[in-house]
Amino acid sequence: MDWAGVLDEEGPRYLQVVRFMERAITDGRLRPGDRLPPQRQLATALGMDLTTVTRAYAEARERKLLHAKGAMGSFVSAPRFDTAQVVDLGMNIPPPPQGIDFTALLKRGVDQVLTHTDSHLLMSYHPGGGSQADRSAGVTWLTPMLGRLDDARVVTCPGAQAALAALILALSDAGDTVLVEPVLYPGMISAAAHLGRRLVTVDSDAEGMLPDALANAAIAHRARAVYLNPTLRNPTATSMPLARREQIVAMARKHDLRIIEDDPYWPLCEAAAPPLARLAPERTYYIATLSKALTPGLRTAYVVTPDAPARSAFLSRLRAVTLMSMPVMTSLATQWIHDGTAARLLAGVRAEAAERQTMAMRILRPAGTAMPTEATPTEGIHLWLPLPGRWTARSLTMTARLEGLAVTPSDAFSPGPPQEQAIRISLGGVKDRMRLKQGLDRLMQVMEAGDPSVDAVVI
Repeated sequence: MDWAGVLDEEGPRYLQVVRFMERAITDGRLRPGDRLPPQRQLATALGMDLTTVTRAYAEARERKLLHAKGAMGSFVSAPRFDTAQVVDLGMNIPPPPQGIDFTALLKRGVDQVLTHTDSHLLMSYHPGGGSQADRSAGVTWLTPMLGRLDDARVVTCPGAQAALAALILALSDAGDTVLVEPVLYPGMISAAAHLGRRLVTVDSDAEGMLPDALANAAIAHRARAVYLNPTLRNPTATSMPLARREQIVAMARKHDLRIIEDDPYWPLCEAAAPPLARLAPERTYYIATLSKALTPGLRTAYVVTPDAPARSAFLSRLRAVTLMSMPVMTSLATQWIHDGTAARLLAGVRAEAAERQTMAMRILRPAGTAMPTEATPTEGIHLWLPLPGRWTARSLTMTARLEGLAVTPSDAFSPGPPQEQAIRISLGGVKDRMRLKQGLDRLMQVMEAGDPSVDAVVI
């Protein structure tokens, strides 16, 4: 195999070699059983130290890309695919960053928390929406999105779902209408249904909600609130451009709409437009969770309210939903933000997500004409795959489940009948990247085989 181009990327040279191997395996240039060049030979060919190549081979073995056979050399490993265990392409969580030991991070982080915090306080009630240190950490996390903030506007919450439910209670009454896009986060659909709010979809295009349609819906339904997820939307992974955001803000001001901006993926976007909360801080309630950017186990989210009275109203509803955040995990999130661990984790998640997106584009492009080009892969931790006519989202989801694959159908994201037959594929739920590749390969095989129910024999 031609190893030219190994060192065309950024980052440590040994990782460049490992990533080159991964791409070669994905592309089929390296196949199971292929013998890799001896380490000294490859080091000479690439003009690098033998220790660098040795470290690359060790990392590749750790990732199960290759295995050694003593004096015979190193060989590409055969794929390991356990059909008895579901490959989770449905749970939308950030992928584990390469080279980061979460066990060590947790041990060190918790030790630092216990060193700096009275353990009795960690086991007590904290109903105030976060300590001064927690809100200060929230301000630090939110500064790239919103600029300088007064921490009096920030509320620390036990996850985005609880925050969303509390905002629905604070900004609407039972039976009220909340305006939404045709496809949206399923947690919003569930929360609205259980709290007795009616979701009305507003016509949208590829750039997001249409401003004129928003105005018409606000008048027709006497709505007071609109829910938006403008950056790397769940599920479509598209983002609303700045011009459209400005038009939406103008309509919200004209019709006195309060904006609930659910923005979990902004930190994963390379050049995200300013949040709506930065364009219209006086009427936007901004939700930023660590679950989609770092890890869901922290159970920490931040809500930014327009002012102090709005914060008090929101906080009272939040206490009705859940009394407080978990002090230990919130303190760990605070520690990680203040000491720089969160920034390193975020960089690792973004790098790993980019690798997985690129791999997914190569594998899945033949399955859908709406897939982005390889040169411009989608950012974030999920992608949206429109289906060919022979499949419905439900039939593909059920067939994939029988093959040990979990995906999410388009009707899970719509409060009414879905406008498109598609599935969301989440790229972070599978810990091992090569196992993810095997899952995506298998999904392609299922899709190419066609819907088995079409040819089913009825007896």
